[in-house]
Amino acid sequence: MPANEHLTMQIARQVYGINTAENALIFFRNATPAYITKRFDVKENGGKWGKEDFATLAGKTKDNPGANFKYEYSYEEIGILIQKFVPAWRVEIEKYFSLVVFNYLFSNGDAHLKNFSLLESPSGDYLLSPAYDLINTRLHVDDTDFALKRGLFADDFKSEQYKISGHPSKRDFMEFALSIGVAQSRVEKLLIPFLERQFFVESLISRSFLSEADKRGYLLMYNTRRNYLTAH
Repeated sequence: MPANEHLTMQIARQVYGINTAENALIFFRNATPAYITKRFDVKENGGKWGKEDFATLAGKTKDNPGANFKYEYSYEEIGILIQKFVPAWRVEIEKYFSLVVFNYLFSNGDAHLKNFSLLESPSGDYLLSPAYDLINTRLHVDDTDFALKRGLFADDFKSEQYKISGHPSKRDFMEFALSIGVAQSRVEKLLIPFLERQFFVESLISRSFLSEADKRGYLLMYNTRRNYLTAH
C-alpha cells in the first residue's frame, strides 16, 4: 500500500499536473516501506492555516447520518459546496473536476468527503487544498467505481453507455462538469489528458516499488478504466 499511494500521488502530479501534498517513500532498515507526507496546513512560523474537509462543510458527522457519514453524498453536491464557499470557484472547480476524473481513472474507491478539503490562502480566502490520500484501492479490495454512494450526480443520472457497461464514460463526466459549473468551452480540454494514452504513466508504474504482479495489475486497471472513459 505505501508503494501504491506513492505511485498514485506521483502520477497525479507528474503526469496530470494535479497539486498534491508533498510526499515520499522511505524504507526502514529491514526494507519495509513507509509512505510519508508533509502537512500543508502548517505555516512556516508553526501556526496553522484554516482547513475544512467537505464532511464538515456538508454538515455530516457520525451522528448525522451515521457511521458511514463520509460516504453519504455525491460529487456534484461537493461541487455546489465549492461554489458556495470559494470566492474563486470558477478556477477551483476545474481543479476539482480533474481530481474526480483522476480518482476514477486510477481506481481510487476511497475518495470520500473527508478526502477533499478547502485550505486558507495567504489572502485569507479559501481554495481547494492539495490532493491527498490518492491510492488505487482496487489493487487491494474489490472496490466500487466511486466512494460516495450517490456517485457523480445527486439525481443518479447515467448515460446510456453507463447503463450498458455499468461504468461511467466520457458523456457522464461531460455532464458532470457542466452540472458543477465548468464552462462548456473548457470541458473537452480538461478531459483530453485523461482520455489519451499517457506513456509516462506506464513508465512510472514500471519504475515504481510495486511488486511485478501489482505493476501488471495497476497498468491493466488504468487501461481498463481509460477504455470505459473513452467509450461512446
